[in-house]
Formats: sequence, C-alpha cells, structure tokens
Amino acid sequence: MFENKFYTVSEITGEIKQTLENSFPSIAVIGEISNFKDHRSGHWYFTLKDSGAAINCTMWRSRNRAVFFTPQDGMQIIVKGDITVYPPRGNYQLDVRSMEPAGEGALQAAFERLKKKLQEEGLFDEKFKKPIPRFPKKIGIVTASDGAAFRDMVTTASRRFPAVGLVLASARVQGEGAAEEIARQIRRLNTLNDVDLIIIGRGGGSLEDLWAFNEEVVARAIFESKIPIISGVGHEIDFSISDFVADLRAPTPTAAMELATPDIQKIFAFLEEFFYNASFNISQLIEGLKNKVNNLISSYGFHSTEDIVNIKFQLLDTLIYKLNNNVESRLLFEKNRLEILKAKLEAYNSEKILKKGYAIIKQREKIIPRMNEFVEGENFKIKFFDGEVEINHE
Repeated sequence: MFENKFYTVSEITGEIKQTLENSFPSIAVIGEISNFKDHRSGHWYFTLKDSGAAINCTMWRSRNRAVFFTPQDGMQIIVKGDITVYPPRGNYQLDVRSMEPAGEGALQAAFERLKKKLQEEGLFDEKFKKPIPRFPKKIGIVTASDGAAFRDMVTTASRRFPAVGLVLASARVQGEGAAEEIARQIRRLNTLNDVDLIIIGRGGGSLEDLWAFNEEVVARAIFESKIPIISGVGHEIDFSISDFVADLRAPTPTAAMELATPDIQKIFAFLEEFFYNASFNISQLIEGLKNKVNNLISSYGFHSTEDIVNIKFQLLDTLIYKLNNNVESRLLFEKNRLEILKAKLEAYNSEKILKKGYAIIKQREKIIPRMNEFVEGENFKIKFFDGEVEINHE
C-alpha cells in the first residue's frame, strides 16, 4: 500500500509552500477583519473571514504605514498580497501588501462603531465641553500649511479681528500618518502658554479623504486638550468624530474662524452706539439736574433761606451781648470782693501795728499773744518796728 518514498515534515511543508505560492501570486481578497492586533513592533496581525472560512494575515510595518485608516474588528476590507506558508507551524497565511476599505459602507460602519464606543465612554458629553473665549489673543491652527482651508482661515481672521495672533501647527490632513500628526500637533499646542483656542480642520472631500479626523487617536487628543478646540472639517454636510468630541463644531474651516473671532466691524458699531447713547444719557441727566437746581433756586424755601440766616445772626448778636454783660458784671463783682479782702488783710498787717509803737513778744519761736502763755525765766525776744531785742536769762 505504501511506496518506498517518504517525505519529511519539512519536505512536504516545502512542497506545499512552493505549490501555494506559485499558484496564488499577488491575489486580492475581500473579507471581514477579526482579532486585529497592532503589535508594539508596528506589525499587524489579524484574521480575514467570511461566513464559511478564515485566513490568517500579516502586514509588516513597512507596508502598513501607507494605510490611511486604522483597521477595526468587523470592518470589511480588500487586501492584496501573496499566499505564504509559515513552516514552523505548517500554517498558510496571507502576506498583505496593501489594504483598503471595501467601499464607503465599510468606513461608515467603522465610523459608527467608533462613535458608539467613544459616546459610551463619555467623550461627547456636554459637561466636558470647555467655553470658547470671546476675544482670543492667539489661536492655534492644526491643518495643512499648503491647503486652501488654511488660507481661508487666515483671510477670515484678518478681516474679522486683525488683532488676533495665529500659530500654525502644520499637519497632513489625509493619507499615511495624518491622524498621528494631527494628534501630535494638538498636544504640542497644549504645551504653549499663550494659546487661547485651537482650530482643527480641512476642506471638503470624500469620507476616505476626511478619515484622519475619524481616528481614535485624534479623538482622544481633542478630549485631553486643556485648550478649547473648534472642529471645522469638510463641508456643512460632513460630520466627523472630531466634531463630536470638540468643544464646538463648525460646518467649515472658514466658519470655524468666524466662530473663533469677534467681528471688528460689529465691535466698532457697538462702541459708536454705546458712546452715542452714553453721551445722550449724560446730557439728559445733566439737563434734568439743571432743571432741578433751577426749580430749587426759584422756590419759596430757597428765598426764605437768607431771612433765616439773618434771624440767626440777630439771635447770635443778642447772645453775644448778654454774654458780654454777664462777664462784665461778674468781673466788677469779683473786683469789689477783692478790694474788701485786701482791706481786711491790710487791717491785720503787723508792720502797720508796729509802726504805731506796739511790740511783739516771741518765745520758743512763737508769738505770745496772752500773758498766761508767757513762761517766766526762759529767753524771749521783743520785736519792734525797727528791730528786735533778745532777752536771755542766765
């Protein structure tokens, strides 16, 4: 039953490898992505399946960098590549060279899946929306430097609010690595201390052209931004994931700049109206106060004020007169009283008495006014007007 020819495992695997690879050179396969893994090395590993079968796929980093979207499980794609066999496991696989969505339906489905995921995480909630400053001093713009969108935004800012400063954080807005560049520039603008507002956007295009603004990496960079962000992507009918996450959505990049800047003509018009109204109101106020003063001056109460002042002056003169009279009377009374006291003092002046021939006896340094107070046998003094005699008893 068996021939004498035997194959080793490596030999049969090699034969199968050669047969498969020669039979299916550069084929295109359509299917649904499953078990997608973005390895830290940058290589992609996933399964491509339909309702009846599945095939393992590998896409190396050097090739997947050209893919403009991030593959997701459940997405319908078309891949081109070669059938290869991995000998250590004996598995055949598809070595993918290129990948694209299987029509806009696949991209739209991926859009809806990511939108649902981020919405459930709360990235679209109004409570996280930051207010847009009314008078920004500096606006950061994340877009392509050579795009019409950037030129339109600069023109709009110059027309509406020339005082605002613009900082361009140039990034590709479609194709390979665009989403990563947009996210990186949003984070870079957040490191600057003088940027008040960020606008991200680009002009219109197909869903594929706008896809960079539907990537999760961009959505999370917008959500994490400390600076308010306005998203202006595509035309008015276009909606992107960035529109839902941003603090404010604008239908176009030009509209985004209009929402970001005040209109200087309206400011001037407001100031003119304000100053006119203020001047008119001040004039009316002054005129009203002037009339009020005139009415007061012409009133009876104002005319009787002079009479009241004169009456008070007269009353004051009367009080001063009474005060002067009282003071003079008091001074005369006190003067007479002083004269009486002076006369009494003069009457008791010992010098005048001594002049009349009287003498004063002193003993023990005291005046002896009575005989019974005199102590016989002790020394004493006799004071005359013109001198003093001391009597000593030895």
